[in-house]
Amino acid sequence: MGRLIVGVGASRGVPAAEVLELVMDTLALAGCSPGSVGALATVAAKAGEPGLTGAARALGVPLRSFPAEVLATVRVPDPSAAARDAVGTPSVAEAAALLAAGPGAELVVGKRKSAPQGRPAGATCAVAAATGPENAAMPGSTRGAVAARADAADIVMTSPHSAPHRPPPTGPVPDSETPGNEEML
Repeated sequence: MGRLIVGVGASRGVPAAEVLELVMDTLALAGCSPGSVGALATVAAKAGEPGLTGAARALGVPLRSFPAEVLATVRVPDPSAAARDAVGTPSVAEAAALLAAGPGAELVVGKRKSAPQGRPAGATCAVAAATGPENAAMPGSTRGAVAARADAADIVMTSPHSAPHRPPPTGPVPDSETPGNEEML
């Protein structure tokens, strides 16, 4: 199995803890480690939601976003009229996961909803495996087909738990040359 991409959808104001719990439970269901996740992906209209950006930060991965009209072109097994009415695409979680994972991607886990106690679900997620050769050749990287797409936008989150991409410099580092930024270009 290639690198995993977790597609996430969210209601306005969903807490990061709810998104993260859903993602972790979904990965456990699939028998996958959180360390195998290369990115979270969502619809552009939700990319600024603190619950989504907070979950990406906690996982130490980027949050990738796609315009609704691009997500609407992705065939998914579980489309939703509610998602279409809310953000203009019949799928956020499944479509974003598949699109971000690149050509040949397959769903590992279809859409699941969060289950907060005493209120409606505020998040959805789905997991796709990046299976293309460009993804398999880059273990530990979130680059590949996704980084090359002009219709994707990255919100790059860093975590103190992320593995460095190169050894830290021995002298002072100017602000514009923070280690790891070469992967964000």
